[in-house]
Amino acid sequence: MSDLFVGIDSGTQSTKVVICDGADGRVVARGASPTELVAGLPPGHAEQHPQLWFGAMKAALAEALADIGERRACIRGLGVSGQQHGFVALDHDGHVIRPAKLWCDTSTSQECQYITDALGGLAECLGRAGNRISPGFTAPKVLWLKRHEPANFARLHTVLLPHDYLNFRLAGQRRMEWGDASGTALMDVRSREWSRPVLDAIDAELEGKLPPLRPSWEPCGLLRGDVAHELGLPPGVLVSAGGGDNMMAAIGTGNVRPGVVTASLGTSGTIFACSDRPIVDPDAEIAAFCDSTGQWLPLLCTMNVTVATEAVRRMFGLSLDQFNEAAAGVPPGSDGLLLLPYLEGERTPDVPDGTGVWFGANRATHTPGHFCRAAMEGATLGMNYGLRRMRALGIVPREFRLTGGGARSRVWRQIVADVFNTPVVCTVEPESAALGAAIQARWTWLRQDDPSVTIEQACAGWIHLDESSRCQPDPESAARYAELQPLQDRLSLDLRPSFAHARSLAE
Repeated sequence: MSDLFVGIDSGTQSTKVVICDGADGRVVARGASPTELVAGLPPGHAEQHPQLWFGAMKAALAEALADIGERRACIRGLGVSGQQHGFVALDHDGHVIRPAKLWCDTSTSQECQYITDALGGLAECLGRAGNRISPGFTAPKVLWLKRHEPANFARLHTVLLPHDYLNFRLAGQRRMEWGDASGTALMDVRSREWSRPVLDAIDAELEGKLPPLRPSWEPCGLLRGDVAHELGLPPGVLVSAGGGDNMMAAIGTGNVRPGVVTASLGTSGTIFACSDRPIVDPDAEIAAFCDSTGQWLPLLCTMNVTVATEAVRRMFGLSLDQFNEAAAGVPPGSDGLLLLPYLEGERTPDVPDGTGVWFGANRATHTPGHFCRAAMEGATLGMNYGLRRMRALGIVPREFRLTGGGARSRVWRQIVADVFNTPVVCTVEPESAALGAAIQARWTWLRQDDPSVTIEQACAGWIHLDESSRCQPDPESAARYAELQPLQDRLSLDLRPSFAHARSLAE
């Protein structure tokens, strides 16, 4: 029997597991388990109990293992993908101090400004770390804990990210790899080292609370014996470095060389490309991340994609099929109905106090179909705002590989092809982050015998495109969206002074 490799994707809403055949990457088993956010928090706050992630991982893994029976003895490696930017605070004994503040938590605007001012402004932030200090990132969350919960900060011994916490539970190691660590805003992405000026702006002793940084191809360790028994896995399974969900999705879509670009239509929207050099945006619109293979991953992130479409779907009480059917019955451009989809604030553009705005509503456009399509279009135009900046920085997409729940919609895939004016296609395996984690685990395992094995070699034969999903841009529709983009951009710019006031009225 061939070797098996496990990929675990611990997300905001659920944890998903795939078990892959080492010979050809075929998924032989899968499992899933939901997770919930802490309820009742004020607007802008988003938190989750890290213990839930381990429980969801255990449940999803049990479901997958039940399908392979005795073949579980063939499992050689395991990799973890996790939601980026979340702040897991551990005490000296490795206990979680409080719920983790998540990537979608926008409550740290004041802390962002404090750190930025302490460093001397945006240009200095870019010079010291390569990224702006954004509410989504980990750095301001650490300062928030210090300012708002000093007793908990006094207990803080180790700062971890969500996937690092699961690695800690699995292998007993407190460490970070370059890819996920680059999303903290605590690291200089060019040198791949902690940025001492940023750390000092938060707390003079913060460096001692950060785990060591390690290359993404180095294993985190071996699965602890007691944990292997608890999870039903064989002893000695290698735990790879893992990474953030976007870094793992890049691997899982074959985005491991320049020219291939991935776009994810999930809760948030991301577009990321592989680069053999760090790309620091002087306007700080594009995040200058590292990837989890030893290269770099310029990335844009919007916080409202299926957030927007799900809100409209619930508003009209539609099933997913009904939602897509309604959207398909409305022409491109939704007859002038536009959505600024800032239901959770926004990261690109940087509008943390943003709120959702419908523009162009009248008797003709006040139908379920118009609102459904406008939600898809608004989310996609929002992503295109950042994509144009990526193009200006030298990223040349030849093809977009789509992932995320929104990519399952044929209507939405065509909208993306038209707005981006570039062909799009999905991969056969929809769980790209989990697949990427399994590939990284296999790559790390192979390197134990042959350190020359490349990530491209590890991906070979594992990435398959679903040609039935391919969409080519329609010239007429692309031209229509090119006309709408400046209107949405102008609305966003003009309304920004009013967003903070609107947010205060809701609190």
